[in-house]
Amino acid sequence: MPHFSPQELAAQLKSGLLSFPITHFTDDLQFDEASYRDHLSWLSSYPVAGLFAAGGTGEGFSLTAEEIDRVVRTAVDQVAGKVPVVAPATGGTATAVAQAKAAEAAGADGLLLMPPYLTEAGQQGLIEHISAVCGATNLGVIVYSRANAILNDRSVETLAARNETLIGFKDGVGNIENLTRIYASVGDRLTYIGGLPTAETFALPLLQLGMSTYSSAIFNFVPQFALDFYADVRAQDREAVYRRIKEFVLPYLDIRDRQKGYAVSIVKAGVAAVGRPAGPVRPPLQNLTEDELAELTALINKIN
Repeated sequence: MPHFSPQELAAQLKSGLLSFPITHFTDDLQFDEASYRDHLSWLSSYPVAGLFAAGGTGEGFSLTAEEIDRVVRTAVDQVAGKVPVVAPATGGTATAVAQAKAAEAAGADGLLLMPPYLTEAGQQGLIEHISAVCGATNLGVIVYSRANAILNDRSVETLAARNETLIGFKDGVGNIENLTRIYASVGDRLTYIGGLPTAETFALPLLQLGMSTYSSAIFNFVPQFALDFYADVRAQDREAVYRRIKEFVLPYLDIRDRQKGYAVSIVKAGVAAVGRPAGPVRPPLQNLTEDELAELTALINKIN
């Protein structure tokens, strides 16, 4: 039974920073439930607006359907209604619908609908795909527009009119014109979430386009810095935001950009750097080198 209705979830998510926790693995790449629970307990002690289990930062793409269900159920049980838990729906339409139903049965409060796996699709096909997932449960749905599922303004307007439970639009593209068109079309009917990698980089300019929140990966290992950064964004304190970007975000990006997939790997390295190791990433991702971990640790120590 969800703790938040779709409308309550929409209002809650736009009110603060969003947590996208990593998924903990043992050395042999199995889900480490005990460590995951400990991490969620730590993160939920900070004032965030929502927790997205098994998302991109949580390596949801590497998890089986059974593992996703276990991760979501663990998160729901551990958080116990303190903050809403949003579960992923992935793959083709039948798979996404099945995962949506499983998430509702697990007690999740909402769904993050990922792009369909591999295949490209036209706008009408995406509308039908998203509508099928929205109609499969009573949970609030946030659609993630990126990769092979980039929605235009007309599609978003159609989806918002057709699906009452569609409550959010997460952007992973950063096309300013398209975002402007979408906000002009549907306004505050949806909650807008920034979803570009290391979303802090784009948070201040995208605030002007209605994105009052974003997915923070760095919250996994520097939660207070992430919350302070978010507060500066919401206050539109440009000097403070760009000071933090210069002292931490840009050097962090320099490490992140050295290998494809490091946007996730560097987060797991970050939790190790602060003494809360979460195990390795699963292939095809690769872990940071020892030298890169040392460099990241020194960077984190400067702001802590």
